[in-house]
Amino acid sequence: MLARVKLALMLSTSDFDNELNGLISAAIKDLNIAGVNGDPVTEQTTDEIVIRAIITYVCYQFELLYGDQNRAKNFKVSYDEQKAQLSMSTGYTVWS
Repeated sequence: MLARVKLALMLSTSDFDNELNGLISAAIKDLNIAGVNGDPVTEQTTDEIVIRAIITYVCYQFELLYGDQNRAKNFKVSYDEQKAQLSMSTGYTVWS
């Protein structure tokens, strides 16, 4: 997952790896809080929709800290939409 995130952010340095790993974990927890959970929502996921949501979350947070605030806002809007769609999908939500 880290390699995919770094590619999306166009980072080749390992200087931010610890922070990026923390943001990946935070993205998964944020999805869990929204009710998105189950097998596809892990750091080892191969589900491209979940991977895209995690990458978008990390890009949003990374831009917020180190980049352009307008790009951060656009990433946040995109992430919120992805999270909402996942939280309403049977395959990504465990209904009790």
